[in-house]
Amino acid sequence: MSDPKTVPTMGAPDASDAVYDARTLGAPKMTVFGIQHMFAMFGATILVPTLTGLSVSATLLFAGLGTLLFHFLAKGKVPAFLGSSFAFIAGYAAIAPNGEAHLLPYACLGVACAGLLYLVVSALFKAFGPQRIMRFFPPVVTGPIVICIGLILASSAIANCETNWPIALVAIIIIVISNIWGRGMIRIIPILLGVVGSYLAAAIGGIVDFTPVVEAPWIGLPVLWDNTVFALFGPSFDAGLAITAIITIMPLAFATIIEHIGDMSAISSTCNRNFIAEPGLHRTLLGDGLATIVASLFGAPANTTYGENTGVLALTRVFDPRVVRIAAGFAILLSFCPKFAAVISCMPACVIGGVSLVLYGMISAVGIRNLVENHVDFMLSRNVLITALILVLSLGIAYSAAGAVTFEVGGVTVALSGLAVGSVVGIVLNIILPGKADFDAWDGGLAAEAEADDVPLPLEAEVTNLPIREQRRG
Repeated sequence: MSDPKTVPTMGAPDASDAVYDARTLGAPKMTVFGIQHMFAMFGATILVPTLTGLSVSATLLFAGLGTLLFHFLAKGKVPAFLGSSFAFIAGYAAIAPNGEAHLLPYACLGVACAGLLYLVVSALFKAFGPQRIMRFFPPVVTGPIVICIGLILASSAIANCETNWPIALVAIIIIVISNIWGRGMIRIIPILLGVVGSYLAAAIGGIVDFTPVVEAPWIGLPVLWDNTVFALFGPSFDAGLAITAIITIMPLAFATIIEHIGDMSAISSTCNRNFIAEPGLHRTLLGDGLATIVASLFGAPANTTYGENTGVLALTRVFDPRVVRIAAGFAILLSFCPKFAAVISCMPACVIGGVSLVLYGMISAVGIRNLVENHVDFMLSRNVLITALILVLSLGIAYSAAGAVTFEVGGVTVALSGLAVGSVVGIVLNIILPGKADFDAWDGGLAAEAEADDVPLPLEAEVTNLPIREQRRG
């Protein structure tokens, strides 16, 4: 498979410390980097089945398989890990509020159908091309969205830290010291060191209950037939409940699709590679959607590109997708070991919180860098208004009492997250507010000319008032 070196840059020179081919570092270091990515996603990935009642082992298995499927469809160029999506937790709760084993497969059916919407949107990107679609997602829109992704996640990091701040601070201090003052290998595996060091401190402090680890077997199957969607179709199949689950959960995909675009923008900015253009959003959306469908059918949570791993990329500067595939391989292997799943499940929340506090901050920092590097002009009122409303709506709704904007459509209650509302408002304002290029002139001929001349997509540089042909000459 290819690597990010074959992808066009974001218009900036590569950093001197960036590593795009981890093979130059040797197999042992690549393996350690992979383990670090695996640990980075564990906290949030395992939290979803913990909250919903789904299987932890199945979650690990399909996080790994979903990641490999994503990499295959994305031509192996995007260093993204797919973990459990939080966006569908409300859907699981609506169908199986107490994690009832007999109801969860119906919720999984709804999530699998939601994954089909990814395929539809992917087809639209393929049919019309990224130039026509990404014109709606310039840096003034994607930058604030990425900032909000990190800030919305920040509350969960703080909540976890509050369970034991001293242990959380151990993780934070280890990460900071390792990344700033560390030498050689120490400097590029700060997350792994933070997890291991703070987990060890928690164990020494006596706040870890290892009873589940002792009781768990060494080897076991991660998937049980009764937990899959396929087990529904029998004499006891409830068609009404199945339809309710599909109608209730499918609309959530629109929010996750927008978040996917934000994640791809964040990864592109972090790696200085335009993954929006190559391999293209049609491929990444297809990979994300199929991974979600497969995972749901077998009783695992929906998959999504993971911000935690984007934080690891930003911190380590190792951008080789091979490293992420190594992490996926370990996740698959360890899903067959219930004892290991128990070890991860026993990891104190404060350890997860300390590590997440740094990673989520890194995500927001990437969004800020996206605005700065693309020279978004905040002397323009339109840019100030778009950014302001994205930030206020995304964060305000997320931290409101309801946590979402809810409304009924045909008797079905639909809930839109703050990030979804803020993203939609930002996209619409960018279209209707004056002070940008007339994209109506961007017909098929001009788009083809722009592509031939390698004109940056809107993600790469802020669009000015210049006519498109003048922009091309400039």
